[in-house]
Amino acid sequence: MNRYASVILTLALCVYFLGCGKKQQTLEEMQAPMSIESMATTENKSTAEVMPAQTQPTSPIASTEAKLEPLPPSGPYKPTATEIQTALKNAGFYTSVIDGKIGPMTKKAIEEFQKANNLTVDGKVGSKTWAALSNYLNKVSTAPATKTGKAKTKK
Repeated sequence: MNRYASVILTLALCVYFLGCGKKQQTLEEMQAPMSIESMATTENKSTAEVMPAQTQPTSPIASTEAKLEPLPPSGPYKPTATEIQTALKNAGFYTSVIDGKIGPMTKKAIEEFQKANNLTVDGKVGSKTWAALSNYLNKVSTAPATKTGKAKTKK
């Protein structure tokens, strides 16, 4: 009885590994573009036999690694403390040093910015506050500039 079970198991494994003689196509082979002429001649041929050697992918891993890019974070964008302070400083509401820490001076500047822009004054940079504040992130300070021109001399 054990002998029959081992023979059947061996035959099942052989059929499994050999796959009944059918070649499985990879996803890249199935997605490769084909001309009408090559489609007519490939009814009984595999894709690897029809495709020229230069167009066959060398490695599926190598071809996909270069295309991968990191995904953006899900949900609304959350600005850093440095970005908030920089935008507030550029907007003219924050005069202290940009240290990347939300302290009492930064909260006061946020509240003043919210009040000036008709936003809910809560001292927190939510999506609506950041939408208005982010416009000042890369702008030059709107603080009054000093005149550096030469004084006029009378003749």
